[in-house]
Amino acid sequence: MAQQCPLIFRQVDATVTRINTLFVILGIITFLVTQSMMILMILIVDFMLRLTGKKYLSPVNISSLWIQKKFALAVKMEDAGAKRLAAIFGIGFTIALLIFSLIGADTVVAVIAGIFLFCAALELLFGYCIACKIYYIAKNLYPKGFE
Repeated sequence: MAQQCPLIFRQVDATVTRINTLFVILGIITFLVTQSMMILMILIVDFMLRLTGKKYLSPVNISSLWIQKKFALAVKMEDAGAKRLAAIFGIGFTIALLIFSLIGADTVVAVIAGIFLFCAALELLFGYCIACKIYYIAKNLYPKGFE
């Protein structure tokens, strides 16, 4: 986690959040293949559950915890601020995908999905958070908005 990431001084397991990211990537790819908007709705509800502190109800989080335990993956604690910000961006992308899919803007859906998948893959594979970079730029451009 880079120093420019937002801090909320609460720890989360980065291994679990990366597995969550894998499920989101698989969900978006499945949506692109099937065009089933139900997948997007499920992802939106899941993001909302995790963002409101109800992780124990989130199918993605429950599955991620099971995978971590089953494969004895290491626990890696990090500040939750960056992960929360990424989830906010994730729900935004997913809502945008749903809206543009509903109005039949297939090209826009493809572009948004491509950007979303690229950003999520960077987090999954390298732990590189684009949301933190955007946060850092926005904080420098509008410092009063972050006080």
